[in-house]
Amino acid sequence: MIYLILGDGVVANVTLGKSGMKGGGSIQITIAWALAVMLPAFIFGVSSRANTLTALTLALAIDGSVSWGIVPGYIITQFAGAFVKVDA
Repeated sequence: MIYLILGDGVVANVTLGKSGMKGGGSIQITIAWALAVMLPAFIFGVSSRANTLTALTLALAIDGSVSWGIVPGYIITQFAGAFVKVDA
């Protein structure tokens, strides 16, 4: 959910006509997406090993860093977080 709010929010901010940042460009979008990935890693890193992406969850399970027993729960919550509707 955090990825979508921050990442898609900056894309909308840069591309919408009445936005103050109209025409900000790809550098602004890239920096915002990088922050969208970095912030959850810093916030949740200790409790979940920054396990916020499904690909990372699978890679850590294959690596043996996390047990396969927690993988389904992580994947379900990651997908649920992506579908949460945020009202402004």
